[in-house]
Amino acid sequence: MLSRIIRAGRLRLLLSGFLWQLSFYSEHLGEIQLIKIEKRKYWYQDDWYLKHITVKTPLGDYLEFPCYRWITDEKEVVLRDGRAKLPRDDKTQILKQHRRKELENRQKMYRNREFRNTVILMLQTCFPLEYVMQHWKEDFMFGYQFLNGCNPVLIRRCTEIPKKLPVTMDMVECSLERNLTLEEEVKQGNIFIVDYELLDGVDANKTDPCTIQYLAAPICLLYKNLENKIVPIAIQLGQKPGPENPIFLPSDATYDWLLAKIWVRSSDFHIHQTVTHLLRTHLVSEVFSIAMFRQLPAVHPLFKLLVPHMRFTIAINTKAREQLICECGLFDKVSSPLGKTLLFFMGPYDFFLLFCVFFIYSAVRSFAEDVIQIYYESDEVVCEDVELQAFVKDIYMYGMRGVKASGFPKVIKTREKLAEYLTVIIFTASAQHAAVNFGQYDWCSWIPNAPPTMRCPPPTEKGTVTIEQIVESLPDRGRSCWHLGAVWALSQFQDNELFLGVYPDEHFVEKPVKEAMAKFRKNLDEIVSTITERNKNKKLPYYYLSPNRIPNSVAV
Repeated sequence: MLSRIIRAGRLRLLLSGFLWQLSFYSEHLGEIQLIKIEKRKYWYQDDWYLKHITVKTPLGDYLEFPCYRWITDEKEVVLRDGRAKLPRDDKTQILKQHRRKELENRQKMYRNREFRNTVILMLQTCFPLEYVMQHWKEDFMFGYQFLNGCNPVLIRRCTEIPKKLPVTMDMVECSLERNLTLEEEVKQGNIFIVDYELLDGVDANKTDPCTIQYLAAPICLLYKNLENKIVPIAIQLGQKPGPENPIFLPSDATYDWLLAKIWVRSSDFHIHQTVTHLLRTHLVSEVFSIAMFRQLPAVHPLFKLLVPHMRFTIAINTKAREQLICECGLFDKVSSPLGKTLLFFMGPYDFFLLFCVFFIYSAVRSFAEDVIQIYYESDEVVCEDVELQAFVKDIYMYGMRGVKASGFPKVIKTREKLAEYLTVIIFTASAQHAAVNFGQYDWCSWIPNAPPTMRCPPPTEKGTVTIEQIVESLPDRGRSCWHLGAVWALSQFQDNELFLGVYPDEHFVEKPVKEAMAKFRKNLDEIVSTITERNKNKKLPYYYLSPNRIPNSVAV
């Protein structure tokens, strides 16, 4: 039923086996306020995906009513035209009531609940996987992955050697290349550290009584050499120094040093999957999604801006809870940390990676600013937008549990802060997830480079490690197959993937926003061209942050 239009008469349409009825009125009722759509069962059950409705008025104007949802039952669907509106823009009672009712219905559907559930493929060579298989034992490849691998977020510049890692100059002198002391190298910014303290005290997986599994919480010291490569110079596999927790060095026996690096790579895999990947992209983006659906009606410009970046996130996270991080799920099958321990898990970069991050973040920020300028002419309008403030509060109170240290604000008072906030949301759901997700098969499918579990305890003394002990420490064939299948599946794009800046669903109809989108795509295309050119001369090309490989949302 199409209400509040100018014409007289009645039109019946039969689409996909269902009756669509448009009613018209003879008297002039003013502007169209809403469209009501009813789908009724006619011959057989047939769900229908409705993109949008275009209405031509007697004056020759065309109005777009975006829907972009499945029509699956006999309930009434009420649509507004595609022009984005802030709460203050709605003057009539019918529009205010529709806005309020939409959010009430959504808040019943999308509810915050604390998650308390306990939480075989043939290896094919490709590039950079083949390179990883050939060079994984080498120190430069070990250090390179802290900058350009799946988890390039843990390495930190070391400003002081921690007391829990009692490394001395005598230990590392042969690794330093500048004729400086260790303290001088620290002061010059050439020493870096990666600390896996978060794994200290975490219980190892005991779901399989036939296979005992082990965890470690290493500390790794790295050095930027004269070739500007980051290489390891000291590894301690536990947090407490002592005779049974030696510091392994590049000068030690070959297998001692290799096994120490394997333990670090295994620990890095656990932190990557649970914190960097699951928590800081999947679960955080779900917080944004839930708050958006609960607090922003479809007519709100920020809903229109964010909804492409929330596509499939709730669905993929639900699937993960049901199959991956549940009790006896995939994590329990292949990983040293037990699935339920994931609940408690809740720097510097290579110049090329830094380039990618900076320019993509800047492009997203510019796009967000352009959209904000269209709808918020002043900071006062930001402060007065009650739906925006409810959205921000929902994220802070329910998603971040009211923790100030999260860095998320309770309120937003300026357009500048709003632009920053929206940029973080869009960047996290798109570029951040792409950077830590789609390289998993490249970097983690060669099992010794990223063991999902270790079957022997960390060595407690030097000079005893053999190649047989290394093999026995690595995952067995079954767990390796599960691991390969998982990292392969996680690294694949969706068949109908939508990449950054591609918005086929026209939630916005205003020309200024479409111009902002075109500018955004142009900026991204320029970044793609630059990345492609720079990758030509690289042995290991970095393409995970090329915009044409960055999906809009966390969808896998």
